[in-house]
Amino acid sequence: MVSAVVAGAAGRMGGRIIQLIQKNEDIKLWGAFEKPGHPAIGKDVGEVVGLGKIDIDLRRDISEVMKDADVLIDFTTPESTLSNIRFIAKTGQATVIGTTGIAGEKEKEVYLLAQRIRCVMSPNMSVGVNVLFKVVEDVSRVLGNDYDMEVVESHHRLKKDAPSGTAMHLAKILADSTGRNLDTDAVYERRGYIGVRRDEEIGIQSIRAGDIVGEHTVIFAGTGERIEIVHRAHSRDNFARGALLASTWVVRQPVGLYDVQDVLGLKERKNF
Repeated sequence: MVSAVVAGAAGRMGGRIIQLIQKNEDIKLWGAFEKPGHPAIGKDVGEVVGLGKIDIDLRRDISEVMKDADVLIDFTTPESTLSNIRFIAKTGQATVIGTTGIAGEKEKEVYLLAQRIRCVMSPNMSVGVNVLFKVVEDVSRVLGNDYDMEVVESHHRLKKDAPSGTAMHLAKILADSTGRNLDTDAVYERRGYIGVRRDEEIGIQSIRAGDIVGEHTVIFAGTGERIEIVHRAHSRDNFARGALLASTWVVRQPVGLYDVQDVLGLKERKNF
């Protein structure tokens, strides 16, 4: 059985991951922690996430909980994830990273450190979304530059980053599949008199409203027809289940950086 530590355990995702771990026969909760100063630190984490007492206290730091654990599951913030992976890079344990919004120098360092350990990192841990990644890649390669390509994503009003990491990954798939440059061809906002759409454009639009868990639509629009590929998440369980699947898989792998498509066997081993 795989022993897991959950970072950001008192958050929405962390709490749901812990709830599902307690129902899973292949993985057990070894420890849980939150950022220093969190009001729930020191409390029984089961009571914090609505499970009742499970005799595991919520700790304030990764160093207090990782001893003898197999894997860290991290859905936190870019700053916290960078700090956590620095720790894991020293201990040699495995990690599953579902944090979004990692960019710039933080992204570079996370990728470098992730290659020194066993790490699954993905902008979206949902099995369905990772099938979507594969389908979008196949469709865009067939349609090529004859179709306009747009990505529209919708999330709840509390989501802090935009566009979503999943939307950006979808846009990167479109760019890579058609030989475009996302740095120059991505369009994030249209307003006013913008002129005719450039053939190279990849539109990426964000909606923030209500309690939408997550929705991503990829549009391929040609002359006289269009194809829309849609994924809708109805709960966070999709992401939590994907993270647990990745956790039980990655501990058996050699050192390297993987994503959920590796876990699902959807592609060849990829070196970043």
